[in-house]
Amino acid sequence: MTTPSARRRSDPAGWRGLVLSAISRSAFACAAALLALGSLAAASENPAARHAPDPTRRAHPLRRPAPAATPIPGQPGEWLWPRGAPDAVGTAPADKPSLAFYFPDSARANGAAVIVCPGGAYGMLARNKEGVEPSLWLQSLGVHAFLLDYRLGPVYHHPVEMGDALRAVRWVRANAARLHIDPRRIGMLGFSAGGHMAAMAATHFDLGDGNSHDPVERASSRPDFQILIYPVISMQAPFAHRASRINLLGRSPDPATLDFTSVDQHVTDRTPPAFLVHAESDPIVSFANSQAYAEALRNARVPVEFLGFVQGGHAFGLAAEKTGDPGQAQLATWPAQCAAWLDKMGFMGKSPHP
Repeated sequence: MTTPSARRRSDPAGWRGLVLSAISRSAFACAAALLALGSLAAASENPAARHAPDPTRRAHPLRRPAPAATPIPGQPGEWLWPRGAPDAVGTAPADKPSLAFYFPDSARANGAAVIVCPGGAYGMLARNKEGVEPSLWLQSLGVHAFLLDYRLGPVYHHPVEMGDALRAVRWVRANAARLHIDPRRIGMLGFSAGGHMAAMAATHFDLGDGNSHDPVERASSRPDFQILIYPVISMQAPFAHRASRINLLGRSPDPATLDFTSVDQHVTDRTPPAFLVHAESDPIVSFANSQAYAEALRNARVPVEFLGFVQGGHAFGLAAEKTGDPGQAQLATWPAQCAAWLDKMGFMGKSPHP
């Protein structure tokens, strides 16, 4: 009987074949691993990767994982700070705010732009219902839509989120000529906590730093209009949304910060026109938030359109699913009424200087 060791001694060519085969398999495995690492590195530098599912990505160690949602299609986009955002605690996508682009074709484009801020209590982003769907709706109207992916609590607190919103307005305005946008028709659309973020930009803007080496920072951060859907407005009791306040300000904010972030207290005649939508039956964010903001705007003689509905609850987005409910069908008319308001205010017409 021939032993295995005898076979190896009597067949040196076969022995070398086994060794070469093993080496080849090892080399192939190493090459595959390097290729996968390269793909992950490329994705981390692409803002569109943040809007596509990635099973290999680990959640931020301090962030609650987002609930399962409809997969977000990849979109072209850009980082707000290509070399790294100020006050960033890391370099993961969650630390790098960006804009995803939803642009109309040139024949339909009217020169207007809207930055879309999804809600999520400053702890997650409702990207589909309050981000992608509204962006596609605006795109269908001929508006350039920019879906803002901003930094979140509890990892980040005020003023980081406000800074992301202001930078988004500056970025769009600084790039208006390149993108064929009218710099005088740049607005914000925000839902829930995203509505608070948009209202913060509308009440705490500045005209830019003319001495900055960064051309984006030289641009004004004032939005030309604001569209707020069931927005968080006040951080003061009794109307504050508790989860949004904790995620944005922590558990023990000082009185000055509570006042600064209660946007109804900071409306002036320079605050941009507003379109508000809220349901009295909202069990999450009190209807009183929109009432207080609308009253402050009227007192400052700022144009405001306030659609208050009896039924509707919270987080209805564009409310398309409400059309079949006799008690809430009127809620589904808000997008059409908003488009009519934008047109009436002069934000939808073709600009002679896009």
